[in-house]
Amino acid sequence: MPAFDHFSPAALAFLTDLKANNRRDWFQDHKAVYEAEIQRPARAFAAAMCTALDALTGTPHEAKIYRIHRDIRFSRDKTPYNAHLHLSFAPQPATPNRPMWFFGLGTETLSLGCGVFQYDKPGLAAFRTQMAGPMGAELLALIQTLETNGMRVNPPELKRVPSGIDKTHPHADALRRKGLAAWHDLPDPHSVTRPDLIPRTTEALTGFLPLFHLLDRVA
Repeated sequence: MPAFDHFSPAALAFLTDLKANNRRDWFQDHKAVYEAEIQRPARAFAAAMCTALDALTGTPHEAKIYRIHRDIRFSRDKTPYNAHLHLSFAPQPATPNRPMWFFGLGTETLSLGCGVFQYDKPGLAAFRTQMAGPMGAELLALIQTLETNGMRVNPPELKRVPSGIDKTHPHADALRRKGLAAWHDLPDPHSVTRPDLIPRTTEALTGFLPLFHLLDRVA
């Protein structure tokens, strides 16, 4: 099998068609296209990106390709499929609280990201302890830098600092978080169909490297 270089235009065409025809009968009729243009290339892309992230961080990574089938059990939206391709890349050894890298290909945008979506209970306690100290100031400065560079940072989940913490704490914006993820939203998803996708994606993710290392210190 040749080394992965980029996705085919047919991959984006499939996602666009799926978005317009999000039904089981349509998907079954086009399942061979999904396997050829999305599923198999995504596996090759995941393997190549793990190698690139290993080199970037000095840490081995493992990829996860998210299912195309939606979990509709508790959703009002009963469309059965995700009209996007999402992957994450986790440093090893994996724990619930280590930061991950994200790749989200949709029909209108390509989103690259890094962070921790939500800490578990012990991880959140460790995060708040660190945020109350010098690392909190470091994180707030880093968030400002990321936003200045055009990145999107998820807002804090809490309106107030947790009980037991001074409401006027200078690191309140960090302490009001239950996780932290930053994103680079690219308006041209067709960039994935152009050559050298692996080095281009790696270069884009390099902008998140300080965040990755800081959050990995918390974990």
